[in-house]
Amino acid sequence: MPKVTYRFEGREITTEVKPGTNLLDAAQACGAREGHACGGVCACSTCHVYVTKGFESLVEAEDDEQDILDKAFDVKWNSRLGCQAEVTDQDVEVVISEESLQAWYDENPVERKERDERLQAEGKAIPPPARDLRNT
Repeated sequence: MPKVTYRFEGREITTEVKPGTNLLDAAQACGAREGHACGGVCACSTCHVYVTKGFESLVEAEDDEQDILDKAFDVKWNSRLGCQAEVTDQDVEVVISEESLQAWYDENPVERKERDERLQAEGKAIPPPARDLRNT
């Protein structure tokens, strides 16, 4: 089975997945912090990730995904929406975007509070909540 490796906040989590699994479902199954404000139905860009290995092996992006990526922040050549990018038979490595990570914290207030307290104790800035794309 192919493996998906997620990188975020200096952490790395690797999980095995069945071919056909999308990156968002794999992230949720292994505890990687990938946001999904719309519930994974290709209606927002909060599951935006950067595929650093195995990009060409993923199922090709359709027009709906490309349209939503136009709303994402800091889109790059290797950007994909986790809810749409399906793994085939090769290993994939993913960096969770700041947009997605912030959305995950917005969706998980207990973890957000813990993160904010940790950042405050370290003297670092606390990121504001993500911009709600549903209200634009």
